[in-house]
Parts: sequence; C-alpha cells; structure tokens
Amino acid sequence: MSSIYEYVRHPRSAELRAHGPVKTKDLLRTDSENFWVRFNAKFGLKITLVVGTMWCAYIFTFLALFALPSAIKQGTYFIIVWMSSSFLQLVLLPIIIVGQNIQATAADKRAEDTYKDAEAVLKESEEIQNHLLAQDKAIEDILDRMELMLQQNGPKAP
Repeated sequence: MSSIYEYVRHPRSAELRAHGPVKTKDLLRTDSENFWVRFNAKFGLKITLVVGTMWCAYIFTFLALFALPSAIKQGTYFIIVWMSSSFLQLVLLPIIIVGQNIQATAADKRAEDTYKDAEAVLKESEEIQNHLLAQDKAIEDILDRMELMLQQNGPKAP
C-alpha cells in the first residue's frame, strides 16, 4: 500500500535552524568593504555607548549648572533660554539614549524568546508528524492484515 501523505518540510524551518534570532548588535554595518562605513558605524556606536549612560547625564547636568548663575543674573528670559537650550538638551540626550538602550535590550530579549518559542513549536510539530507517520504505518499494517484475511477466508455474505 502506498503512503497516504508525503511530508514536505517548510523551507523556513531550515532557515530557523541555521540562524539564531536577530539582535540589535547584528545590524551593525561591519560587513561593508568601505572603510569609512565600518569606521562610522563603530565610532557612532562608541559615542552612543558613552553618551548613553546615566554618568554622562550627571556630568552634563553638572556642566549645565555652571551657566545657571549667569542666566539668573540676566533675568527670566535667559533662565528660560538656559533651561531649554542648555539644561534640557544637554541632560535629556543621554537619559533618552539610556531609555532606548533598555528598550533595545528588551526587544532583543523578546526576539530571543519568540525564536525559542518558534523552535519549540517546530519541535512539537515534528513530533506530531512522527506520531502521524507511526499511525499511518499502523493503519497500513491493519489494512494489509485485513486484505490477507479476506483473501484467505473469502468475502462473508451478510
């Protein structure tokens, strides 16, 4: 008896096994042959890693506070200018980068968890496929025995 089903593995499952989940660091353009593209990517990442720390935010706060006494002496308008141009921009930049780094780490973790979930689902589907193949074999054996019994005994009249 011929098989009643032929399993064809989806090509994505091979891709899933070949590559892990994509992480933020994997997206760096370091594979380019252009020196300046590689240099700019690495340099930009280094600057982002340095500026994107709370220590940098504290240093920037300290620097911005140097100009506060001068702004206070010049009046309300200059206090507002100091607040918007010096303090907020200087201090919020590293804090925002810190937040983005945390979000990127969380996104990487979610991607890895999703990848592991996909691997688990793939493994479970393979087990289901093996179970179905075993059932197909058992059904084929039963049918073969029934055919043999019918051939030996002949058809029974109702």
